[in-house]
Amino acid sequence: MNILSAIIVFENLHEVKRLFHWGPIIALTVIGVCSSMAILDSIIWYWPLDTTGGSINFIMLINWTVLILYNYFNAMFVGPGYIPLEWKPENQQDIMYLQFCRLCQGYKAPRSHHCRKCNRCVMKMDHHCPWINNCCGHLNHAYFTSFLLLAPLGCMHAALIFIMTMYTQLYDRISFGWSSVKIDMSAARHIQYPIMPFSIAAFAATLFALGLALGTTIAVGMLFFIQMKVILRNKTSIEAWIEEKAKDRIQYYQTGEDFIFPYDLGSRWENFKQVFTWSGTPLGDGIEWPVHEKCNQYTLTIEQLKQKHDKRQRSVEYSVVEDYNGACCPLGKGLNTFFRTPCTEEPRIKLTKGETIFATRGTKWWMYGDKVLNEEQAKAGDRIRGWFPRRCVEKCHYDSANNSTTEEKKEQ
Repeated sequence: MNILSAIIVFENLHEVKRLFHWGPIIALTVIGVCSSMAILDSIIWYWPLDTTGGSINFIMLINWTVLILYNYFNAMFVGPGYIPLEWKPENQQDIMYLQFCRLCQGYKAPRSHHCRKCNRCVMKMDHHCPWINNCCGHLNHAYFTSFLLLAPLGCMHAALIFIMTMYTQLYDRISFGWSSVKIDMSAARHIQYPIMPFSIAAFAATLFALGLALGTTIAVGMLFFIQMKVILRNKTSIEAWIEEKAKDRIQYYQTGEDFIFPYDLGSRWENFKQVFTWSGTPLGDGIEWPVHEKCNQYTLTIEQLKQKHDKRQRSVEYSVVEDYNGACCPLGKGLNTFFRTPCTEEPRIKLTKGETIFATRGTKWWMYGDKVLNEEQAKAGDRIRGWFPRRCVEKCHYDSANNSTTEEKKEQ
């Protein structure tokens, strides 16, 4: 019902335009191809509906398709939830702990961040996902993660159907010689007479659908495990970067603080229940959150303000130690870098050994930042920023005694 209400209500009809984007078009095409081919292969060639097993198999395939589309469209149209425009906390004294958003003309509630694509401050923003053409945040996190679970399961079922269809249809058509293998696609099977013959076109379509199903299982399955790791820690990818910079700040200034992430409730099950509920609606209103007993609502926002006013913490300086060609999924940078490439439309930037990068955010395997330009590029107003593999850079370590980096000390 959530998806129907989101589409039918007149004021939300503009949300339908999210479908007209390369991400949803590709995602829905893959779902459509895998689902339709699995159903056709099953009822025509592999497991007809006139058997009990065939009927159960058909119902399961339909069930996968419905559940996948239900969670996909809910993740897209229900959305992450947005902070109201011109929002202010009820207690005016709390303003001092919050950042002001000039675009939304209001204050950013705890855990919210402004998305340049959505042009709104998003509740508990994790990332902007191009595959749903929307942000993943507070209200749709459960739907999004459920989609990431169901899509690989449905694709594995479909892949099994594709493999068994090709096996059963080609078994009596393959002949082995001393130096060759021949496949006669016109040969009739001796056991079963299908509704229509398994032609070369059917074989090619099934093989193509199998490739899509296996690729989706691997890629989306990896994203599912990443999201579950985030949920069980009750920490978004943005908050993980804030925590990393907090520990770096404490180490640099030797403050002796013990930074505690405020939203980790100490139990994976409790963290899990913050996102997944029987009603489908996550706990909380997206503005106030349950926190660790040693923290308060504004522990993380105060840390953000400290980093904002600390010039060194606005961005972290890194030196490039390994060349990078700007590929979206680089094969030569390790499996984790390849499979955990950021799902975003933001660009990748080429790196050359010896260059300097100021990183503003990042994940465990990727970072986002600005490249330090030469004088001519700087005068021309050029700006080169984007994602790059974390393994290609090395942090410039600071010497707190004279406030210089190790790179500077080497030059001296």
